[in-house]
Amino acid sequence: MADTDPEALEREIERTRAELARTVDAIADRVSPKRVAERGVARLKANAEEFVSSIGDFVGVGRPAPYAEDAEEDGEARDEYPPPNLAPLLIGVGAVVVIGAAIVLLRRRGR
Repeated sequence: MADTDPEALEREIERTRAELARTVDAIADRVSPKRVAERGVARLKANAEEFVSSIGDFVGVGRPAPYAEDAEEDGEARDEYPPPNLAPLLIGVGAVVVIGAAIVLLRRRGR
């Protein structure tokens, strides 16, 4: 049978109210414009860092030396870094510039 003790019911109601208040506060915090903007900025920063890191990996920046030159005359080994392969990056930038110029020219002709 259901608990009909008024004090127990009041305690249960207060517990439920407190839990509901916490839930409403959490929802309000989650959907507040300030919090949404903060999460968006954090996500944008993370994506930008990942992009910069992948570009760095692509062109060879920050890679450890894959080989070291044999000991020199003074007996110390010297690390040599191969030059980064910039050709794919430059080709991509050139393609973007050419496409952008073509779009501008086509729009000017349409006027």
